[in-house]
Amino acid sequence: MKIENGTKVLITGGASGIGKLMGEIVLKKGAELIIWDISQERIDETVAAFLPLGKVTGYRVDVSDPVQIASAATLVKQTGPVGLLINNAGIVVGKYFHEHAVQEITRTMEINANAPMLVTLQFLSDMIARKQGHICNIASSAGLISNPKMSVYAASKWSVIGWSDSVRIEMQQLKTNVHVTTVTPYYINTGMFDGVRSSILPILKPNRVARQIIRGIERNKIFVKMPWIIHIVRLCQGILPIPLFDFMVGRVLGIYRTMEHFEGRKI
Repeated sequence: MKIENGTKVLITGGASGIGKLMGEIVLKKGAELIIWDISQERIDETVAAFLPLGKVTGYRVDVSDPVQIASAATLVKQTGPVGLLINNAGIVVGKYFHEHAVQEITRTMEINANAPMLVTLQFLSDMIARKQGHICNIASSAGLISNPKMSVYAASKWSVIGWSDSVRIEMQQLKTNVHVTTVTPYYINTGMFDGVRSSILPILKPNRVARQIIRGIERNKIFVKMPWIIHIVRLCQGILPIPLFDFMVGRVLGIYRTMEHFEGRKI
């Protein structure tokens, strides 16, 4: 889709990280920006910083709460139809699966897996009725490749990828002219994965990731994968025996050791 003057763009988790960077990009293209975020302080700071760039509105929404999602969506729809929805909000708990508390598992799945579906459900019917719109779901390469100390996070992102691409096919079958883009980046240097060490594959730069995502949306790309080597890893995953694949990814590329010193974002 073309992001232009008057395009209403809603970004969850839009007051920090790549969500904030994508918001700045679409504002500069003339779009109207709507930010959902759990932190009112970050919302206020971001709205104040972005107001010189264009029209921007912020709502405090905990996307793990279906009631808050529905309430905020009602307010947003009263101001006009959303043309582009970017499901970006996410959390990560980096520990071995047996160390997780039940609350950590359920909250990760609520925010990373359930929320994109529930938020999309609020706006998709309107897009179908108008025969235009775009949904972008920020997943992760962790949804493609298993990784120690990321089991619950990986589960949530595998869920997003399967759901997101299924919706894409549904929209094509129904000839709705609603497009779906699924994004599967490697680690991004936003603070969310502080402490991660990647010796061979590069940790991605947030500004570049944000630009690539927006470019992918404007080109109606089905998947935005980064870096490019993820394509090769996926190919190897399909053709190599599992022990050999584990050796290549775990020992040669060192991916299975990346979370050993994970700290996460300081709150």
